[in-house]
Amino acid sequence: MAAGDMVSLPGHVQFGDELLLGPRTAYRWKSLTGWEDSPGIDSGTVNRSDAHGAYPGRLLAQPRTITLDDMVIRTEPRRMGAAVRALRAATALRDDEQPLVVMLDDEPPLLCFARCLRRSIPLGVGGYAVGVVQGAALQFEATDPRRYSLIEQQAETHLASSGPPAPLHAVNAGDAPAHPVITVRGPLSLPSLTNTGTGQVIEYDIDLGADDTLLVDTAAGTVTLNGKESVLHTAMARSTLEQLYTLPPGTSSLLFRAAPGAIDPRASMGLRWRSAYW
Repeated sequence: MAAGDMVSLPGHVQFGDELLLGPRTAYRWKSLTGWEDSPGIDSGTVNRSDAHGAYPGRLLAQPRTITLDDMVIRTEPRRMGAAVRALRAATALRDDEQPLVVMLDDEPPLLCFARCLRRSIPLGVGGYAVGVVQGAALQFEATDPRRYSLIEQQAETHLASSGPPAPLHAVNAGDAPAHPVITVRGPLSLPSLTNTGTGQVIEYDIDLGADDTLLVDTAAGTVTLNGKESVLHTAMARSTLEQLYTLPPGTSSLLFRAAPGAIDPRASMGLRWRSAYW
């Protein structure tokens, strides 16, 4: 099941593959905080020692905390136990993050990747018997504070056989930088990808055979050959640190190049990304 497959109505919130909250479910919510708020910021600004003001530093977003408050769990009389068990199972503590998808109105839903850190289910007299529990709450933390489109975009290009290479255009429709996943397939040597707008380049001193695949995950900062061997050490001196290689908001023009010489039509570069939003 893909992220957000259960989301169909404004007010729906899906966590993982099985838990759906909101209209026409047993779990209704009244308040959602942290979703449209800007995340906390770590500022690198340093006060000036010889004048008024400060030297502006880099701003880095902190993890995003998302809270569903004032929840009402409603079931048939004496069926509350099953609904609470299902909620407990879906929000159990775990190490890996799960897709959290929110649809607020008729605009397309957005997702982040989060873990449930807190679950509150108040027990009132008779609540289980009549099938109503009020004042429940769920709190999630997304270590990546950006929110993403559900649709993952893909594009592919090949090396130019003659003349200048044609750029590949990647559109990030959001307002935050997006990290692409880059796949390079041989045969070729010295693959590189240049963002002509930002000047960022990633380039690797490696020879790829016809059956070789180089995978660059810029969010994780990893470079692997054939899904097994880390070849991060092959990055050239002019290559941008992988985790800093992003697609800024708008349209990016990307040039795929390799070492001079004969061009094999099988050599290609593929790109996967989601539009990113603060």
